[in-house]
Amino acid sequence: MSPEVIDVDIDKHIANILKMINDHTLDDANVHAFDIMEALLEVRDFDEELYFITLNKIPNELLADVIAELPTHIQEETSERWGVNKLAKIAVEMDTDDAADFLQNIRESDNTKAEDILDKINPEDQKIIRSLISYEGEVAGAYMQSELFSVKQEETIEEAINRLRLMKKNGEIDSLSTIFIVNKLGIYICSVGLEELILLSPKDKFEAVLRRNDIKRTEVSASHFDDIKEVVEKVSDYNLSVIPVVDEFGSLLGRITSDDVYDLIENQATDEMFGLAGLNSDVEQADKLFQSAKKRAVWLGINLFTAIAASGVIAYFDSTIQSFVSLAILMPIVASMGGNAGTQSLTVTVRQLSTGDIELENALSTIKKEVMLSLINGLCFAVIIGFTAYFWFKIPYLGLVIALSTIINLFFAGFFGAIIPLVLDRLKIDPAIASSVLLTTITDIAGFLSFLGLAKWLM
Repeated sequence: MSPEVIDVDIDKHIANILKMINDHTLDDANVHAFDIMEALLEVRDFDEELYFITLNKIPNELLADVIAELPTHIQEETSERWGVNKLAKIAVEMDTDDAADFLQNIRESDNTKAEDILDKINPEDQKIIRSLISYEGEVAGAYMQSELFSVKQEETIEEAINRLRLMKKNGEIDSLSTIFIVNKLGIYICSVGLEELILLSPKDKFEAVLRRNDIKRTEVSASHFDDIKEVVEKVSDYNLSVIPVVDEFGSLLGRITSDDVYDLIENQATDEMFGLAGLNSDVEQADKLFQSAKKRAVWLGINLFTAIAASGVIAYFDSTIQSFVSLAILMPIVASMGGNAGTQSLTVTVRQLSTGDIELENALSTIKKEVMLSLINGLCFAVIIGFTAYFWFKIPYLGLVIALSTIINLFFAGFFGAIIPLVLDRLKIDPAIASSVLLTTITDIAGFLSFLGLAKWLM
């Protein structure tokens, strides 16, 4: 592409961004921060310096929404170009959960700068953000936002709507679809959709919601220390658009909204996909080549040693292979069948673990199922491979050897494909990352050992 064409494309993107910024300023509901972010990333691909120049033209209120939409590694990179005062103004305009994530990203690379930004934020917001950042690990409290609309059960519908109208006018809350009802002490009672209020009179108190059977409500909530994966499962199981977060006493602390749940589901799926290949999703989505190469090298190194172990098995039977060259030709079939069958069991088990479909009490049934499936397939393909090997090489017992080896290897593939993720999960090791290397080693060694061992014995 010629420089002239690139310049024209950049000009078009910048003009488009400036138009979207202007439309958003004029309260055009059709313009979303995500659209602006997408256009900015295209400018960044062309010219990184021009990307920052354009970014600085966006008003802080809109800029906060745009920054919140950016991928984590670009957020970190972008924040390095601004001073503490600018970053503090952006953080204040964000929802508290987004602000906490933003400052957490900055803290990972520069803790002093993150603290300086927090010191510039007003005490009330600072207290909330610090409390969110203080949560360690993947718990609900780390993902909740404090902006919510709650009503006391003795409050009337009219009073609540007037208060909500004022909050919306002052920009204190957005994306509201659910009302949380609490008692006088702030203890969470239940949630009710805004649309359900049309069944009540403005003069009715929210106590009426608790008495009437024709109003849909839910008492589902999440503790602030619940594992976030369990919270996502709960949202999915009960088809919730938002879930309240409470403390150990039942007091309402915040909420986790559907957009955060969607992001969490996407992140979990991405982590699993990268993990099964022994990769780190955060590193792979960043632009740092050396860091990605180093992370990949760790698992490639482990794989090298496991491959050497499998080669050691082959070396042990070198005299047998020299006597029957056909064994060297057929060995990849045995290893490939075992590897693929094991990967199938592994993928199913890891996925069920991530969705919470497997518990300790039903783990045995999962293992039995995967073993049975592998054995059924093993018996079917053993017949095909056995006859193929016999008619190909016309060597007595060769077909029997590879048929038996296929059944044995697929048995091990199904068994270990199911049990390895369960054991790793029990040991608090991410099964998505460590399982594949262990499984490959087992299926290769079991396949070569059974195939070459049976060949030495029978042939």
